[in-house]
Amino acid sequence: MTHPPNTLSLVADIGGTNTRVALARGREVLPETVRRYRNAEFPGLETVLRRFIQDEDDVDCTAACVAVAGPVRDGRASLTNLDWTIDGATLARATRAETVAILNDLQAQGHALGHIAPGNIRTLVDGPAARPHETKLVIGVGTGFNAAPVFETPRGRLVSPSESGHANLPIRTEAELRLCQYVSTAHGFPAVEDVLSGRGLERVYAWLGEEAGDPRELSAAGIMEACDSGKDPRAVEAARHFARILGTVCGNLALIQLPFGGVYLVGGVARAFAPHLEAYGFDDAFRDKGRFAGFMSNFGVFVVEDDYAALTGSAAHLVELRG
Repeated sequence: MTHPPNTLSLVADIGGTNTRVALARGREVLPETVRRYRNAEFPGLETVLRRFIQDEDDVDCTAACVAVAGPVRDGRASLTNLDWTIDGATLARATRAETVAILNDLQAQGHALGHIAPGNIRTLVDGPAARPHETKLVIGVGTGFNAAPVFETPRGRLVSPSESGHANLPIRTEAELRLCQYVSTAHGFPAVEDVLSGRGLERVYAWLGEEAGDPRELSAAGIMEACDSGKDPRAVEAARHFARILGTVCGNLALIQLPFGGVYLVGGVARAFAPHLEAYGFDDAFRDKGRFAGFMSNFGVFVVEDDYAALTGSAAHLVELRG
């Protein structure tokens, strides 16, 4: 398909395994242009983007923004689970775009808020109606865990990066202390991400097996399937632990950032867990803050079920950059 020159933006979501690339018109991602590339088949991002441009009839883009699963500093990104390094010069050379930007993938999710169809937002915990300029909080639960506050400023939206998944795992009960000790023994420092991620759910399941004297393993997908079918009580128990710890951590982050505009869970694990979180105690754990329990009703909690949100956020960020 031939595209008009110097009109569309290129946006990309770079994960550890795959990179998705698309074209956008303003904040609108053009779904018919979304393409997925396996990272293992390319030496670096520049080659991926040049392949996409070729696949889209040598499209001439006016701007480009990529969302990266890793830290970004001074316009340079290194992927956590992939030996690629990306900077602005590389992005400009690959795309021939006049305006370029690099975001952490969770930052891109934050920039997407307000530009996602209401049908792709699931309410987990009711809260008061948000005002336009109130702070929001994006929490990513997937291969890893992270969080980013979303601030509305006179100069535009600011999404501040963090590495929240590597903070200490909170402990509320003796069972959670034993879980922390199990994770610490197996994987070193007991961090939030060691439990609140796809691999973390598998560790909770394995820990319950050790506790019962009946050790066995099950994949995160298998645990979720077992929760749906009800055939494996251990899977349900693992999911309950996961949901309550997730509620505790999300509540802690809400008290730190005061996101009166809402807490938004994103990522594959969050989407898969969404139907079970209420039944498994997420809401109670989220609000369990002693004398601040009533205060927690100020924060609504939602799940973003739009798989293209990082692409939409990258497009929205470019619109703000270009004024």
